[in-house]
Amino acid sequence: MEFSVVAFTASFLLIVLAEMGDKTQFLAMSLATRYDAYKVLFAIFLATVLNFGIVVLIGQFLTTLVPLYVISLAASLSFIGFGLWTLRAEKPKNEAKNASKFGIIGAVSVPFFIAEFGDKTELATISLAADYQNALSVLIGATLAMLVADGIGIAVGVVLGKHVPEKTIKWVSAAMFIVFGLAGIYEVLPAKIGLAFTELTLVLLIIFCTSAIIFITRKSKPSKKRVY
Repeated sequence: MEFSVVAFTASFLLIVLAEMGDKTQFLAMSLATRYDAYKVLFAIFLATVLNFGIVVLIGQFLTTLVPLYVISLAASLSFIGFGLWTLRAEKPKNEAKNASKFGIIGAVSVPFFIAEFGDKTELATISLAADYQNALSVLIGATLAMLVADGIGIAVGVVLGKHVPEKTIKWVSAAMFIVFGLAGIYEVLPAKIGLAFTELTLVLLIIFCTSAIIFITRKSKPSKKRVY
C-alpha cells in the first residue's frame, strides 16, 4: 500500500480539529496533572495506535459484531468511573516514585483507549479510511493529530498542576468527566429505551455517583486518633 499525502493531510487536519475541546483532550489534561507528561504522551500514543489501528483495519466488522451504541455506552460509563477514580486518595510520594513505568503507562493508556471507543474522532477515522481506502496513511495522520491535540492538553495540564491547587484540579476533573459520561449516556439511551427510562437511569446514576463521592471523601479523610 502506497503512502497517500492527500489521505494523510486530510486525516491529520480533520482529527486535530475534531479533538480540540473533545473529552479525551480533557482526559489527557487531567492525567498530566497526576503523572509525568512524557509518560502520559507515550501512553496516549500506544492507546491511539491500538485503537485507531483496530477501527481502521476492522472498523466495519467491529461495528457489525458490536453495535456502535454499546461501544458508546461503555465509553460513557468508563468516563463516570474515571471521574470517581480521580477523587480517590492520592498515593504517598514514595510509593509513586517506586511505581514501575509499565504501571503508570498502563494506568494512563487503558482509560484513554476505552474513552476513544465510540468517540467522534474514532468515527471520523473510520469514515476517512473508508473514503480514501488507504489505512496506513489515515492511521499515521490520525495518530499524529491525536498526539498534537492531546499534547496541547498535556501542556495545559502541566501548567495547571503548577499553579492550581491539586484538590481543585481533582474535583473539577472529576465533575467534568462524570458530566461527560452522563451526557454520553443521554445521547445513546433515548433511542433504545425511551426518554422516560433514560431520565430514570440518569437519576439512578447521579444518586450512585453522589453516594460514591461521599464514600470516597469520607474514606480519604485522615482518621483522628484519640489521645488519652
